[in-house]
Amino acid sequence: MPVPATLIALCVATVLLVPLEWYVWGGLCWAAGVILVARHPDVSVRRRLWTLFGAVAVLAAAPIHTDRSTVHVLHLGLFFAAVVVVPTWILRREPGVIEWRLWPRRFQWLDVLYTLIAIPLAWGVVRGYFFDINPDLPTHWPMPAVPTSEAHWRLFMGINAVGIWDELFFVNTVFAILRSMYPKDVANLAQAVIYTAVLNDMAFTGIGPVVVYIFALTQGAMYERSRCLLYVLIVHLVVDAFLVAAILQYHYPGHSLAWF
Repeated sequence: MPVPATLIALCVATVLLVPLEWYVWGGLCWAAGVILVARHPDVSVRRRLWTLFGAVAVLAAAPIHTDRSTVHVLHLGLFFAAVVVVPTWILRREPGVIEWRLWPRRFQWLDVLYTLIAIPLAWGVVRGYFFDINPDLPTHWPMPAVPTSEAHWRLFMGINAVGIWDELFFVNTVFAILRSMYPKDVANLAQAVIYTAVLNDMAFTGIGPVVVYIFALTQGAMYERSRCLLYVLIVHLVVDAFLVAAILQYHYPGHSLAWF
């Protein structure tokens, strides 16, 4: 098993490089982690950890923000696609690490119950976060003064595309790789740090890191239980539906798609 310092270096480097953009200290932490990985005797472990450090470096260079112009979407999409596709290709000969399993191996009512409970919970959290605690948060998603179908479509597609990517990267890639080397609880705590760091860089400020971290932990736990993407994707898309509604409510009070 890799020494704990390696995992700490990965998490700290992500926080320093992505949301804080402290490239000197983050770069030093990143380099220290890479050196620690190089000392591990297991070739497979080195490959997996270097894959994660490489993904962090790619995200540190990515233009992560909420601009929904076609140029930016394509630009950011290349970075986001890279950190999902490349690790899968690198680890393709290591079965059981990155599985890409959509459907559960066996149906369990508890998984369905969790998914259903997530609907009112998501509404309540988004409602409180956007309107009671951080009422200026929707300004991170600028909208035109006059509503247009194109602006609504770009908002909907952009948020949902990022939401799907969140689960493909943070859960199906980062958590999956970490849990193949560490105890599942340790792996989940670490993936939630990386999850939170990237989303904070995108828009979720204020108490956002607390909200996102708790959400990331529940998503990792749900994936660990079901070992499939179906439920975590459904829950995330439910959250995104309320997120879109909250943004529209802020910019266009009384909008037909605003459910708050």
